Amino acid sequence: MRKVFVTGTAGFIGFHLARHLLDEGFQVIGYDGITDYYDVALKHRRHQMLLQNQAFSAVEGMLEDNDLLTEIIGNAKPDVIVHLAAQAGVRYSLENPRSYIESNLIGTFNVMEAARENAVSHLLMASTSSVYGANTEMPFDETQKVSTPLTLYAATKRANEHMAHSYAHLWGIPTTMFRFFTVYGTWGRPDLALFKFMRAARAGEAIDVYNHGNMSRDFTYVGDLVHSIRLLIEAQPALPDQRETLIDDDSLSPVAPFRTVNIGNGKQVPLMHFIHALEEALGFEIKKNFIEMQPGDVPGTWANTDLLERLTGFRPNTPVEDGIAKFVEWYRDYYPNKPVAS
Repeated sequence: MRKVFVTGTAGFIGFHLARHLLDEGFQVIGYDGITDYYDVALKHRRHQMLLQNQAFSAVEGMLEDNDLLTEIIGNAKPDVIVHLAAQAGVRYSLENPRSYIESNLIGTFNVMEAARENAVSHLLMASTSSVYGANTEMPFDETQKVSTPLTLYAATKRANEHMAHSYAHLWGIPTTMFRFFTVYGTWGRPDLALFKFMRAARAGEAIDVYNHGNMSRDFTYVGDLVHSIRLLIEAQPALPDQRETLIDDDSLSPVAPFRTVNIGNGKQVPLMHFIHALEEALGFEIKKNFIEMQPGDVPGTWANTDLLERLTGFRPNTPVEDGIAKFVEWYRDYYPNKPVAS
């Protein structure tokens, strides 16, 4: 049974990935700090569900605790590491920037060191569409220059890409960085837009609509995203002297077994269309508070997912109407007639 060490398994994406891997017969070792960035009860519930499978085990610990992280990975001896844990959130980076340095830089360095020491066959780590920053040419593709981050969160994730490339080059660690595009879905994070919209709508309150609704996003359903990660586990970047053929428009480094891959739905969806899809699922119109753009936000994102499809044969394609309907069904079941904890 292949072992995968996953950081962030009590989190939104990590939970879904762990469940997906377990369903496919992998052994999963989870690692999560269970921080109070949002409702810890939701995080504990995710882990409780995963622990129902005997092939899953979990350790509660911070990425910054290098001794613990090194011990757990050393004992587990995983074949693959998928590093998802991070201090997330574009807007929160304006309030608590230090947490991004500690988790996203120091924590990621510790994960890379553990990957080197244990000679894993593939290291996969999460980046973000936010690294495209002020770029305006869309759809965004992996070979574009990304040198204009607009938030510290984006800057730390771009730094992670540089750090990972250097380790792939120095130590020959096959490494894939995936850039996520606006992930949503069941068991989501309470600080994400869909969760906030749903909570306000049920309470009869107005939702904040930034930039007066003149925004678009490449909304990616979490089920599509974790399936993409599962397939990318098998798409190890080869060492430069071991490559036979190259894929068109590949982001593969010429000097290291390293590449970046967009994971998005490949469509631009206007924010107001997204909100309307939620209204359709709910069966009523939501009150709206139209306000200015927040610092660090961008008017639009859109992923070119050609490379993902060439590598895996899969391209995310869940319509927002379907994804939102699944979320609404889950939310109503998880929060029956009660407000959501902040």
